[in-house]
Amino acid sequence: MSDPDADPKARLAREQTAALKAGEKTRLGALRLLSAAVKNREVELRHPLNEEEFVEVAGREAKRRREAIEAYEGAGREDRAALEREELVVLSTYLPAALGDDEVAALVEEAISATGASGSGDMGKVMGHVMARAKGRADGKAVQALVRSRLAG
Repeated sequence: MSDPDADPKARLAREQTAALKAGEKTRLGALRLLSAAVKNREVELRHPLNEEEFVEVAGREAKRRREAIEAYEGAGREDRAALEREELVVLSTYLPAALGDDEVAALVEEAISATGASGSGDMGKVMGHVMARAKGRADGKAVQALVRSRLAG
């Protein structure tokens, strides 16, 4: 591998070291949590993660942060929500670029025509089709809302 950023685990280790040396506690905490999640997944799968599996773990951790932000904001804990937002920014550097609204809408249209969906009963088929092609680059809630409105109308 000629590109040093090609291996996300090596990049994670380098960034942990840099955050530790710079005294960036929030960044270091987020990186350590991601590292632990990666190691746990490797133990579950009994093999080192490939890049796709690594991105899946990072996506799962980012989703946890988004859910925590909503929960903290709902409870009036803006200080904790801000901390979770900072961690989410760190985790997002390990995720592929998100699809734009137009790209998601195009995927939904393609999925509806490919599956022959005609009503809300076909929502699962359409969601499965879209999310398989989006591969972590689209927010599931946003896709679900778009599919629901498209199948209802």
